[in-house]
This record gives sequence, C-alpha cells and structure tokens, in this order.
Amino acid sequence: MKKDAPLMLSVSGARGIVGESLTPALAADFAAAFGSFINASTGEANPIICLGRDSRPSGSMIAAAAAAGLAAVGCRVIHLGVVATPTVGVMVTARNAHGGMVATASHNPIEWNGIKCLNAQGMALPQQDIEQVITRFKHRDINYNTAADFVATEDDGSANQQHVERVLKLIDPAPIREARLKVVLDSVNGAGCESARMLLDALQCNVVHLNGAPTGHFAHTPEPTKDNLIDLATQTADAANVACGFAQDPDADRLAIVDDNGTYIGEEYTLILAARRMLELRGSSPLAANLSTSRMIDDLAARHGATVHRTAVGEANVATAMQQHSALIGGEGNGGVIVPEICWVRDSLSAMALVLSLIVEQGRPLSEIVKDTPPYAMIKSKFDLTDIGGRDAVTPALQRVTQVFADERINDADGVRIDFAEGWVHIRPSNTEPILRLIAEAADEARAQSLIAAVLDAAGLSAPA
Repeated sequence: MKKDAPLMLSVSGARGIVGESLTPALAADFAAAFGSFINASTGEANPIICLGRDSRPSGSMIAAAAAAGLAAVGCRVIHLGVVATPTVGVMVTARNAHGGMVATASHNPIEWNGIKCLNAQGMALPQQDIEQVITRFKHRDINYNTAADFVATEDDGSANQQHVERVLKLIDPAPIREARLKVVLDSVNGAGCESARMLLDALQCNVVHLNGAPTGHFAHTPEPTKDNLIDLATQTADAANVACGFAQDPDADRLAIVDDNGTYIGEEYTLILAARRMLELRGSSPLAANLSTSRMIDDLAARHGATVHRTAVGEANVATAMQQHSALIGGEGNGGVIVPEICWVRDSLSAMALVLSLIVEQGRPLSEIVKDTPPYAMIKSKFDLTDIGGRDAVTPALQRVTQVFADERINDADGVRIDFAEGWVHIRPSNTEPILRLIAEAADEARAQSLIAAVLDAAGLSAPA
C-alpha cells in the first residue's frame, strides 16, 4: 500500500483510495462486518439493507463488493443504484429496512471511494456503533451465513421521487412556484443530479443546470468551496433575474450557495439560512452543530430564543445530539443540514427548499438576506499528517495546546477547541482524510490569524504552506 493511501476508519465509515487502500475484497469484508453487527444488534437473521452509491466510476465495483459482503452474512439487499446519500436515508425508513449502506467518498477526489453505514432510522451509525463495526472488521468477527437464501432486489425506481415528495411537505411550495425563481445548479456530475433537478422542477424553478449528468467524472474538484465553484459564480452573476446558485458535492449531502450577485457566500451560511427558515416555520427549537461550525449559529439561536448544542465533528454526532434534545434542525458548517422530518443525514435537497422558501418569504434578494446575520472571519487550514510525523504526532500536539491554554474555555470532545474572548480555534485530525484540520474564527481576519499563530506555536507546528 502506498504511504499516502491510508484506509480511513472513523465515524464516517471506511474511506480509501481505490485499488490501494480500498479494494473490492476489503469493501466486502467491511460490509460483512456491518451486516454481522446489524444481525447481532437486531436479532434479525436476514436483515434488509438498502444499498446505494454515488456516481464515481469505481462505485459499481465497490457497491457490488459490498452487496456480496452483505449477502454473505444473510442480508437481503435492496439495490437503489446511483442516488444521493440522504436518499438512502429516506429509503431505509420508507422500506422499513434494518439499515442502509452507501458506496461514496463524499467530497473526496475521484480516486477515492468509501462505505458509509446507516442504521434503521436512516442515520449514520453513532460513534459506539461504528466502533463495533470497525472492531468486527479488524478482527474478522463476521457471522457468515452459508445456509442463507441470498436475496437481492432492485428498487422500483421511486427513491428520488419519494425523497422529493418528503421535501415538498417540509415547506409550502405554492409561493415558490408562483415566484418562478431562476436557479443555477451545479451537481458536479454526482449522485444528486436527478433528485435535485426533480425538486427544482417540482417547485417550477427556471433551472440552469451545470454538470447535470451523473457520470462521476467531476467537472471540477468536487468539494464545494469557493475556489472550486468559479464557473457557478460566473454563470450566476451573468444570469438575469437569478435568485441564487446552488452547489452539491458528489453524494449530495452538502450544499454551498452563491447569491444573486454571483458571490460565494460559503458553506457556513447554508445551515444559518436553513435553520432560520425552519425556526420561522416551526417556532423556537433546540439546534445542534459541530465544534467547527461558525458562531453565526449561536447568534441566530439567540435571536429566536433557541439553544445550540455543540458536538464532535461527524453528522452521526450531530444527529445523536438532535435526538437527545428534540431538535428540529441541525448540521455542520460544511454545508450539511439535517432535517429529521426528511431523514437523519445531511441533505442538500432540504437545504435548497428551505433557502428558496426563505427568499420568497422575505421578498428580498439573497444578498440582502445574508446581511441579517453578519459573518465572522473564518480561516481554514490543514496539514498533511505525513508532514508532521503521522497520526502519532497529533496527540502530543493537542496536549501541548491544552496545557498552554488551560485558562481558556477548552472543549476536547473532538481534538481541541479553545474559545477565547475574541474568537475560537479548533484543531483536530480529519475523519475522512489523512490530514490535521485547523479552523479559526474571529471578528476580523487579522485576529483569526493571530489566534492561529498562537495555537500553532503552542502545538509546536509550522504554518502550512
């Protein structure tokens, strides 16, 4: 295995580089470990598992291998084909399945793929459950069922429609239909091409669809960040009477937004705008967000008399907190919005519907609406773990940070987050890539940079190039 091709095992499931750290044999074993966990935890000898995949070229191979692993432990597999990750979450509950599995590497480049596991609620496995799956996988604690009647069925093709129908019930679609909004949509040739277009068509939007064929050959670097969405921003700016631009990632669980002027407002605002509309529609409710999410969510909550519950990074952690506190919406600052009425995983379609509903209800351009929640300056940096001594170097670095800033407010639920009077810094190893992430937020960029410099110095690290 190449040094730079690690197998990532975390709350996000398994993720690696195809042909290196992620092979069909490994995918089958991981799926079999998950199936064995479902068998043991439910007592069901032949549990039903909904299996979907994103559009990347390796997806059919990885999904086929996963299906074989599931069948080998007696699971009955329902093949959903190329669908968004949240669509699998929807179908787990729609089909009364015992769990779900998605072959996806989310925003990672095309050479990556992975396997994500969902429970019977259609929710990513909580930390304690995915750890059991990983332990089974590592120790090959797999309950092969050689006497099973291996059953696999194709879904009836209604998965996307069922997902869209749930989203349409979330908001009142009539005002949006009457407004005939123009929307530019970049689906990055991913799994959300069909369902997102289906939703916007149902809302009678005038859609300019970029990269709308689910080929898996991504037209640009797939993570929906500013630098990767130049074409979306340009085409939105050039379009007449446009409401906004939307950008999905390859498995369509994240959404980034460009305003009516073609300005990238960022992934952090996705949750803010969606949560604002949800609070307006349903009334004050607890919210949940991870430790790396902007303080804007706290400002929004304060205006609505709501409380924000912070969690470790990973949608399973956010969803668990949402369940514990009966939250109507939650998510992450990476453009991930979780609306339990739809499903328990991040969902770009729910976010689109809520944002469009907000635009119509406000009767103002999106560029004006975002000014209601003033932004902070946020800086995101990352280090390749191989450059700092590997994963073994992370714990000592975090310990040094904790010691130096012991008098500040510390949260060590996921790496270390330090809250200062003037801002905060979160430093943690990624769940999905072999990198160390560092995020800082303050009132202005100079203060955010100074916080980063102080934390890097305490950690004994040099600023990334």
